[in-house]
Amino acid sequence: MQTAAIPPGPTEGFDLGGSDESLIKLREYFEQFGNTYRVFAPSRGVYNYVINHPDDIKRVLLSNHRNYIKGEGIDRVKILLGTGIMTSEGDFWRRQRRMMQPSFHRRVIDQFSALLHEINEHYAERWSAAAARGQPINLTEEVSELTLEIVLRSIFGADLARLKRQSGVNPFHVVAKEQNRDLKFAFRFRSLTKVAAEIIETRRREQTEHFDFLSMLMASRDRETDEPMSNRELIDELLTLIVAGHETTAAALTWTWYLLSQHRVVAQQIEEETDRYSAQTLSLGAAESLKYTHQVIQEALRLYPPGWLLTRRSLEADELGGFPIAARTDVFISPYMLHRHPDFWSQPEDFKPERFAGDDAAERHRFAYIPFAVGPRHCIGENIAMFEMLVHVHSMARRFRLTRADNEPIELEAHINLRPRSNLMMMVNKR
Repeated sequence: MQTAAIPPGPTEGFDLGGSDESLIKLREYFEQFGNTYRVFAPSRGVYNYVINHPDDIKRVLLSNHRNYIKGEGIDRVKILLGTGIMTSEGDFWRRQRRMMQPSFHRRVIDQFSALLHEINEHYAERWSAAAARGQPINLTEEVSELTLEIVLRSIFGADLARLKRQSGVNPFHVVAKEQNRDLKFAFRFRSLTKVAAEIIETRRREQTEHFDFLSMLMASRDRETDEPMSNRELIDELLTLIVAGHETTAAALTWTWYLLSQHRVVAQQIEEETDRYSAQTLSLGAAESLKYTHQVIQEALRLYPPGWLLTRRSLEADELGGFPIAARTDVFISPYMLHRHPDFWSQPEDFKPERFAGDDAAERHRFAYIPFAVGPRHCIGENIAMFEMLVHVHSMARRFRLTRADNEPIELEAHINLRPRSNLMMMVNKR
């Protein structure tokens, strides 16, 4: 059977990923053109390809991944993050990934359990005070600040408190407070390289011991040359961890609490599960034993994956969905669309945590669910992100029941991450 030379696609042009309308267009195009199609991008004068079938996604992200590099939009991310593992390619990326990987081993992550407990306890006190006053909390801001504190303290340890004492403020607060990810934010964020460089130099000079990601990355060595990371390399990786580790987790928790507020039976089942665990400080293993809570978070990530759009660019010609793909072609993958694909998900628009248990989970196509991507470039922080979310939901569900403070419809904001367009206000009720 001869393959068709050109996949179907819309007659009008559209720049995918350039606006909130992208999500609407992806839905429309999937209904019209199915698993593989192309869209003309007016801004670049080229055709972008979109793939929706798990077999093709597996090929791009795993089985033929060496033929694909990061695609459209990565230059804008480089302005913000430099050449960390999110943006780098080739041998340099492989070197950095190998050096960083041991820091994210399960036995290392488990040692952050006390930190997670401490920070969630602090926010539980804030939520308890709001409940006593009968005032709503800005859930969006609360989880943004909470996840930022976790990521900063896990990276910088005691140095973060020292910086706050010296300057009177958290120098990294701009990450949570400033919502726009434009050039102005990129400039302010990159100015934090000076702060990171000062911490690195102080540690090199004082030779003090720390348990945090910075200490681990400073101690890491290239397995071939035994060379450490340079200061510039360290800083780019630190800034990458701050942005990636904060924003995606904050968005996921916002969606989780929203869904729980809309599904009382599910929230009640989580409460019952949390009540069965007497330990307050959860180890990684104990957190993972919260099976139903885990399923709820997985289902929230299915419906609203923070990383809603991935791009790759082919180095050489390939074939996807029965169509030839030329070299230097940008290929778009939307986990949001994939996670709602009716061929792989029953009742895909419904919130059903139980779909991640039993036969449903076992029989599902492995590449139909990719909230952390897949293959060699899957999210290095997947385990710690899940640990963080499990501990948070468990900590708060033991004490509180959250309900919407208003009935305003939730609109999607599909920029770098997928999140609600407006802040989510919640009433906190003590259980």
